[in-house]
Amino acid sequence: MIQQTADNAVKHEAVMGLKKNMGTADRLIRLVVAAGVAALILTGTVSGVLAIALGAFAGVFVLTSFMSTCPLYMPFGLSSRK
Repeated sequence: MIQQTADNAVKHEAVMGLKKNMGTADRLIRLVVAAGVAALILTGTVSGVLAIALGAFAGVFVLTSFMSTCPLYMPFGLSSRK
């Protein structure tokens, strides 16, 4: 059962064209930074165009963390996975 699930995950990556290239530490750091940005925006410390830009940046961090894939790592062959 576990092997079948792992095989399905590999097939899904092949279909999607996205190979996981982010380790746990990398993902956690991105989520902490995104939470920090959200806190700054929600408390009103940052506002206006800067808040929008930082919010978009934080959104990308959250998305890439959940996908475990950073598209910017791909052209350089980088990976923080073990």
